[in-house]
Amino acid sequence: MLASFTAGMQYQRGDVNHDGNVSITDVTCLIDYLMSGVWPEDTIPGDTIPYDTIPHDTIPVDTIPVDTVPPVPQNKTFTVNGVSFTMIAVQGGTFTMGATPEQGKDAEEKEKPAHDVTLSDYYISETLVTQELWEAVMEGDNPSYYHDPKRPVESVSWNDCQTFIARLSLMVGQLFHLPTEAQWEYAARGGIYSLGYKYAGSNTIGDVAWYTVNAFDVGQSNPNYGTHVVATKMPNELGIYDMSGNVYEWCSDWSSSTYYSESPAENPKGPSSGIKRIVRGGCWFSSDKTCRVSARTEAAPSSTAGGSTRGFRITL
Repeated sequence: MLASFTAGMQYQRGDVNHDGNVSITDVTCLIDYLMSGVWPEDTIPGDTIPYDTIPHDTIPVDTIPVDTVPPVPQNKTFTVNGVSFTMIAVQGGTFTMGATPEQGKDAEEKEKPAHDVTLSDYYISETLVTQELWEAVMEGDNPSYYHDPKRPVESVSWNDCQTFIARLSLMVGQLFHLPTEAQWEYAARGGIYSLGYKYAGSNTIGDVAWYTVNAFDVGQSNPNYGTHVVATKMPNELGIYDMSGNVYEWCSDWSSSTYYSESPAENPKGPSSGIKRIVRGGCWFSSDKTCRVSARTEAAPSSTAGGSTRGFRITL
């Protein structure tokens, strides 16, 4: 339920001081913004949402001494109702998105054409959103089929993710998002540290992913069946876990069969409208082909039909 809850900090926008109490209006308006990308008005009646208080760690160009390299962004850890999570700092850069050579004959038409994309710095969660973090934000509600505090939350729609993200943002005082598809793939590939792997962190899928061979074909009576505790496989080059397998991950983008041919070269956010949203990464009963870093699929934003196969991670 969207009853009032206590924000994790005080924050300020303009001349309006927030007292730490977040109203249902805050949550509803922020959900609307996360789903549409547009505020109804520049400010919201009553409590003010800190959507412009995100630290960007930017330094004015004219203040950087010649031959000085800007500092590398540092990871950030947040705690909500006793549950901590870490956001990995991802240095921006240019990468080739889509059907790159290491994907070989497994690449599908919807991954083409491969195209260069440049991204700014951002943060992405070290792990999938866990059930314990979901419960800490959503007042104990847990829709997951495979219950375990350390497993990823699943059986959530894209719309459900927006409710969680709105509440988390207000509690922490930072504006979180679902990753764009480009942010997701860049992070899965290892960012500036990428070694060109086919999966997120290795060319050997079993090293980094829970997928059909090690989490499905063993049979439902086996304790290894289904989703798994996050971060129990190797991380990728950025120290991020489970970007291949375990659960599919919702992205913010609408899906379009022609978007790769039309995608902006810098910080693409996907089509402006559509019917389905992008889902990435494969899941615990996916084949190795589906767990590749360039593999793409889609689902209706209201859908939970994938059951225990869909979860998400967040960005800043």
